[in-house]
Amino acid sequence: MSLRGQLLVAGPALLDPNFHRTVVLVGDHGDHGAMGVVLDRPSAVTVADAVAPLAALTGPDELVYLGGPVQPEAVLVLAEFANREQAESLVVDGVGFLPGELDDAHALGELPHVRVFAGYAGWAPGQLEAERDEGSWLVFPAHGADVFTHDPERLWRHVLRRQGGAYAVLALLPDDPRGN
Repeated sequence: MSLRGQLLVAGPALLDPNFHRTVVLVGDHGDHGAMGVVLDRPSAVTVADAVAPLAALTGPDELVYLGGPVQPEAVLVLAEFANREQAESLVVDGVGFLPGELDDAHALGELPHVRVFAGYAGWAPGQLEAERDEGSWLVFPAHGADVFTHDPERLWRHVLRRQGGAYAVLALLPDDPRGN
C-alpha cells in the first residue's frame, strides 16, 4: 500500500537528529522507494534571500523550510492549487508539487498557499516500511492545512493530539523524557 499523501510522524524510537519530532509529508512512495518533505523545520532564511524568483509566489518574508537531509541544495515547492489540473502531481487535498521547470507561475492559476523546501527526505526500496514497522514512524492521514501550518513548531504535537488516545498522551511527553 502506498503511503503517498500520508504523514510520517516521528515516533519515540526515532533518535536521528534530522528527524527528531518531525512531521513528514510523503510525496511519492512505491517499489522504487519513497520521498517526502519535513513540514515543521523552518530555516532562518527567507524565500526572497534564497530563491528570489519564488518570492512572488510566497511573499517576501516567508521562510524556506528544511525539507530533509537529501540534496539540501534542491528546491521543492508545495502549493495549494485552486485548479487541481495545474499541479504536476497532487499529494493531498489539492496540494501538490510545482513543476521543476517553471517558466510562468501565472500559468498555474491561483495558488492560495505556497511553501518552499530545501532538500527532502528519501528512502531506498523497503527502507521506509522497515522503519515504520520498527516504530520509528507513525503513519496518519494528512490534511492540507498541515502543509501550510502557521505554527510549525507545534505540528508534531498537534497531529498526535488529533489522533486521540495513546497518541494524544505521547504528544505530552517532554522533548527529553530523561529530564523528568
